[in-house]
Amino acid sequence: MKKSITLLFTSILCIQCNTKSKTTISDKTLGVIAEKAMVVSAREEASKIGIDIMKQGGNAFDAMIATDLALLVSYPSAGNIGGGGFMVFRMNDGAIGALDYREKAPLAATKNMYLDKNGNVDSDKSQIGALAVGVPGTIAGIFEVHRKFGTLPFEKLIDPAIQLALNGVVVTEKQAQNLNDHTPDFRSANKKTILLDKLWKKGDTIKYLKLAETLNRIKIYGRDEFYKGKTANLIVDYVQNLGGIISKEDLAAYEVKWRDPITFKYKNHRIISMPPPSSGGICLAQILKSIEPFDIEQYPHNSTEYIQVITEAERRAYADRSYFLGDPDFVNIPTDSLTSETYLSKRMTDFDWKQATKSSALSRGFIPGYESNETTHYSIVDPFGNSVAVTTTLNSSYGSKVYVEEGGFFLNNEMDDFSAKPGTPNVYGLIGAEANAIAPQKRMLSSMSPTIVEKNGQLKIVLGSPGGSTIITSVMQNILNVLEYDMSMQEAVSKPRFHHQWLPDSIKFESSFDTLNFPYLKKLGYNIDQSNAPIIGKVDAILVLPNGQLEGGADPRGDDSAHGF
Repeated sequence: MKKSITLLFTSILCIQCNTKSKTTISDKTLGVIAEKAMVVSAREEASKIGIDIMKQGGNAFDAMIATDLALLVSYPSAGNIGGGGFMVFRMNDGAIGALDYREKAPLAATKNMYLDKNGNVDSDKSQIGALAVGVPGTIAGIFEVHRKFGTLPFEKLIDPAIQLALNGVVVTEKQAQNLNDHTPDFRSANKKTILLDKLWKKGDTIKYLKLAETLNRIKIYGRDEFYKGKTANLIVDYVQNLGGIISKEDLAAYEVKWRDPITFKYKNHRIISMPPPSSGGICLAQILKSIEPFDIEQYPHNSTEYIQVITEAERRAYADRSYFLGDPDFVNIPTDSLTSETYLSKRMTDFDWKQATKSSALSRGFIPGYESNETTHYSIVDPFGNSVAVTTTLNSSYGSKVYVEEGGFFLNNEMDDFSAKPGTPNVYGLIGAEANAIAPQKRMLSSMSPTIVEKNGQLKIVLGSPGGSTIITSVMQNILNVLEYDMSMQEAVSKPRFHHQWLPDSIKFESSFDTLNFPYLKKLGYNIDQSNAPIIGKVDAILVLPNGQLEGGADPRGDDSAHGF
């Protein structure tokens, strides 16, 4: 039940709540307020389960595992065990780290596996069906998190998802539409009807009985059940029957990677984000450090000047992304050079306030001696002061659309995130180069950007977003909304957004964006695109308020929900 409380005082009212609430303080609208802990995710069921785990004494990492598994059941278009993801964390003592459980290319993968006899990309093969599936990393990721940081028994963390699968999930209006829209793809990918292949409506209940059996096996037998046990056999047999190439050897060989986060300063804040094979941290650093000398706060929010300088920084960052970035275990990435103030200053020297830079005239930067729309994000802060930002995905909505019926889950189509052919765009329109070419056991480049912001050594923001190539720019704009324009977290995530990614050379605006500045931008030479962009990202974030309370900002673009205590 929504509550609206208007305060006559400027002090912050302490609200303890487990339902979605909004608070107005002076002229600022806040999201859910909590004293000790907060979870913000794509579904109310998942946020509640994460909070319940922390009420039982669990920490942010315990809540991460429970929330992740709950999203698998309640949000199957992106929540998963058949995909992968990234986690950035910050401990209460300031220690930070990042976990990479991104999918990998199968051993039988080849550089030209998606090219036809004429050398052209057959995008259907990399986007829908069994050949699009990468080796999943999610189960390995959550077991590694539990091994290193978990405090509650794993059984207690997986049980809520099992019960959710058995009891069923109530379908929302947005989820019903999403399921119905993908029915033709479900039939095409699986060559048969599947559990979710029917006409859904708001209020229907879906019970995932086979998924409950799978989760129960994982509960009993652990990580190896998924990678070496019955579930592994179900995956391999079904995928290969549909023409895919994942093998038992692929699953048995999968390992996660602990990595050092990308960290950089923006004014008096430290930004902590995901390193490659995510492009998120490096691109965030490039964009924010490129605009820092312009003192962005002097321009009205979403004004012509604001849009212009951010667009030009984004254009240059995405051009560099296309050439330099890939799996760091396979290619050398000049991270220090790409994020240096000297390099970024040179990249912006040809920016002209009087006219747009043409992407056709802009390539990657020169460095001497150079050696995803359906994702989901959740943010967690626990009572002990630990925080995690997690972005996980199947890539496209419902991934490859391949549904392991006997296991009760979808498999990813992450192979499309490789450069099937340098210079040819993927499903998100992103152009890649040799650095992101397909190779066996290589991790594909990602835009996922789980991010944590500190101020004066203290936690300030935990955030991230789904949205394929728009993830980076969505996260960046929300950081600016809070740091430069003093918005509440709820105000920040609710504001209209825009996006530019070098190619195609257009600024994509949400349909809700005010068109007032469009004539001025067009006059300067910018291409405006409001087609097929009802939403850009779905940011779920937590802001630490000056009095130490937590504000959860749940993006109104989805069924997202913040819960705290």
